[in-house]
Amino acid sequence: MRRIYLDYTATTPMDKRVVQAMTPFFTDTFGNASSIHSFGREAKAALETARESIASLIGARPSEFFFTSGGTESDNSALTGIAIAHSGSGRKHIVISSIEHHAVLHAAKNLEQKGFDVTLLPVDGHGFVSPDELRKAVSARTLLVSIIHANNEIGSTQELKTLASVVHSAGAFFHTDAVQSFGKIPFSVAESDIDLASFTAHKIYGPKGIGALYVRRGIEFEPTFHGGSQERNRRPGTESVPLAVGFAKAAELSVQEMPEELDRLNSLNRLLRKRIGDEIGGAIFNSPGDRALPNILSVSIDSSEIEIDGEALIINMDLEGIAVTSGSACSSGSLQPSHVIKALGRDDRTTKATVRFSFGRFTSEEDVQFAADSFIRLVNRIGKRKKIISLSS
Repeated sequence: MRRIYLDYTATTPMDKRVVQAMTPFFTDTFGNASSIHSFGREAKAALETARESIASLIGARPSEFFFTSGGTESDNSALTGIAIAHSGSGRKHIVISSIEHHAVLHAAKNLEQKGFDVTLLPVDGHGFVSPDELRKAVSARTLLVSIIHANNEIGSTQELKTLASVVHSAGAFFHTDAVQSFGKIPFSVAESDIDLASFTAHKIYGPKGIGALYVRRGIEFEPTFHGGSQERNRRPGTESVPLAVGFAKAAELSVQEMPEELDRLNSLNRLLRKRIGDEIGGAIFNSPGDRALPNILSVSIDSSEIEIDGEALIINMDLEGIAVTSGSACSSGSLQPSHVIKALGRDDRTTKATVRFSFGRFTSEEDVQFAADSFIRLVNRIGKRKKIISLSS
């Protein structure tokens, strides 16, 4: 059976060029980067080269950039590290958007239980944060604002520089989760004027288990756990040199190939959007047409027109060899409505009848056409179209 992977937003396959770059650091250059002998110095040199490479791609100084285990740790470290470091400032207010990744949502909830006030900022029907709404939300008590750059479910991207201006005018710090955007669209910490940013490697064809956090120089930041003095005392633990090298190679390739890849993915997105829009009445596109990642297309089936079990739709797609996901999180065996799709104003049934297509470097036009055929056929087969009763006078 033909198998098509259209869940690149969850994770990406490693690029063989990344694997090739990493391999020597598992076997030949295997030293501990904290050791002072020649084996350690060789590993340290590779680690710092990787750090410098990634930092240069985002417009940061290498000293502002430290490695973590991934995006979740980076998000948690950003919120908790700032909250602890500035606990005596009198600022006990945190603002996050209503479409943040769970790593930010749950970290903020944890801080709320520790005495912080948390404001959940609404988004419009396309997933965008309004600068005016943000301006109303911040105050002299606000310590930190965290707004995701590109949403992982619908792909909407925020105007970071505009939002940063509002945040800084209130004297607060600004963090963004750039896990989905980095390597796919242009991103610069300098141009966006942010204070902290989270990254990970496995969304850009790099290895799982490594991410990074950018913290602007001069910002007081408290490590979230303690041990050795690695990563300039900001993240203890033996550094994984192979993973860092893989992250750097993946980032380098993604940025280098971005112009061509943007055009190609936009073309695939338009193709899939047109096929579904033309052939399924009741399809709602959650992903905005503009200011969005080109590799994500989230589609909900309008419950007022078609009754359909979203979980059954995804399972049937999988049975046909197509890997897609919903905009929902699976909890205790039951499909829960996605907080992101709900934030757009969808009802529960429509929210649950959501499929997220996400494609990438190894997705072909033939793959997208095949997926569109299957999706359209399954919606027509599984879905029950509701009768429209016309009332005449």
